[in-house]
Amino acid sequence: MILYINTKDRKIVKVEIREKGKVISKMSEENEYGSQVLLPLIEKLLKDQKLDYKDLEGVEVETGPGSFTGLRVGVSCANALGFALGIPVNGQKIETDLVY
Repeated sequence: MILYINTKDRKIVKVEIREKGKVISKMSEENEYGSQVLLPLIEKLLKDQKLDYKDLEGVEVETGPGSFTGLRVGVSCANALGFALGIPVNGQKIETDLVY
């Protein structure tokens, strides 16, 4: 399972669970404070799918273009999860689907 994080919009946070390139589940939340809802949204997504962090095999994160602060929060969260769980983190541009 791959966790995908998209915080490029200033007020909308999107997270998805993907398996073998297909979206299994996704959630988004729109609010005035943007990426402050990221971690609770990830928790809710995992709980709804009856998954735990240990079930994740990697994290993909949107790298822009978009809100600088939002992107920074998303990348920081992805890196922290990757480090804590010992799983790879990949930045991804949606427009071109390039992974680097």
